[in-house]
Amino acid sequence: MPSADGTRLRVWERTPEGADEAVLFLHGGMTSSQALLAPPVPDDDSYSWLHRAAEHGQAVFAVDIRGYGESERPPEMRVPPEEHGPPVRASDAAMDVEAAYEFVRERFGAVHLVGISWGTMTGGTFVTESAPELESLVLCAPVYVPPYDFEEGLAGLGLEPDLDAYYKEEKSTVMKRQGMEETTPLFEAVWETQVASNQGVEGEDAYIAQTGALADVRAGCNGNPVYDAGVIEVPTLVVRGSADPVARRDDALTLYDELGGDETQYLEIGGGTHFMMHGPHRQALYDSVYDFQQRI
Repeated sequence: MPSADGTRLRVWERTPEGADEAVLFLHGGMTSSQALLAPPVPDDDSYSWLHRAAEHGQAVFAVDIRGYGESERPPEMRVPPEEHGPPVRASDAAMDVEAAYEFVRERFGAVHLVGISWGTMTGGTFVTESAPELESLVLCAPVYVPPYDFEEGLAGLGLEPDLDAYYKEEKSTVMKRQGMEETTPLFEAVWETQVASNQGVEGEDAYIAQTGALADVRAGCNGNPVYDAGVIEVPTLVVRGSADPVARRDDALTLYDELGGDETQYLEIGGGTHFMMHGPHRQALYDSVYDFQQRI
């Protein structure tokens, strides 16, 4: 489907028979919708949040923002990275979120929005700028005004503070960063999904990720969040894992306290990490989000 400026977007869908409400998922700043939310682990659907939501009877949609997954790359990602700065900020991605929302809204009157990590920024920006009709908003593993040093975080990714348009992720580097000596079926499913998508690097076992998400995090670290949580009045759940080093508790509570609506909830899942949907606490995450969506 097209975004407002004609950029081609991939929207993934699972719609069970009889569904009367929809959920639109927004991925984070590195990986695509399928890699994050429905990795094709052989004989194991438990890592698929999309599968679990569909089991609950919800129509499930997930959009690949431009430059991610199977969506079209922006022009800045078709040339050497040093030729441009960060190409897709949350304000740009919000256009893609709006296109996906309108696509879903044409078929379902009740729509829930779920953003994960950078998806809380793209989703938060969309909600504050467009005021869509939503049943609920879930901000999972949110990064708002993080209390850590941005340059230290970049160093962990092997990146310099002056951001080029995109960076390359190689398998050995990612495994080392995650402390892995051997791969797992989940890691292979995520990795192969990324490499086989439009993020893949031709002729290499690698993929690229655009740096607009990092630029948005930098803005938050500098005390300038990319959206104003006080404008959000839709029923909202803020959820993080207690062991998440990226989405910190004090940052998540700041976001929660600044929300403008009356129907808000804050939830921590004990032991959960930044990628809870890929960890042992994933079913608790899936079901907690669904329970919130059904309560409001």
